[in-house]
Amino acid sequence: MKRIFLLFSVCAVLLAAVAARGTFAATKTNATDITGTWAGDLTTPDGNGFTLTYTFKVDGAKLTGSVQGPQGDPLNLDNGKVDGDKFSFDVSFNNMTINNEGTVNADDTIKLSTKASDGSFPPGELTLKRVKVDAPAPKPTM
Repeated sequence: MKRIFLLFSVCAVLLAAVAARGTFAATKTNATDITGTWAGDLTTPDGNGFTLTYTFKVDGAKLTGSVQGPQGDPLNLDNGKVDGDKFSFDVSFNNMTINNEGTVNADDTIKLSTKASDGSFPPGELTLKRVKVDAPAPKPTM
């Protein structure tokens, strides 16, 4: 009788562990949704800097969006992929492709590393913060 109880207890613990692991994995995937607007300052090797504003949209493992900087019109993100709390994408302009790799941090920031695929632009790192969008003001009633 004790063996049956012990076997039953071990099976119950294993089943609970497997179920909890699946729940944790699903929560982790959903917790890293970066859909929205993010901004950060990039410092160039000569000490100058500028702000880059990213708009991300996540659809499953696919990442799309754009980046806006001092260049004028927004540039589209290419080859965007999301895997848990990590993601990557490319941005192309002036016959150059910049590879980007990001990690979502627990404090709702993103660490983004950039490098030119041909080495013509030095690697860089920046921290992105989510841009808070204010709720629209309520319309006056008459």
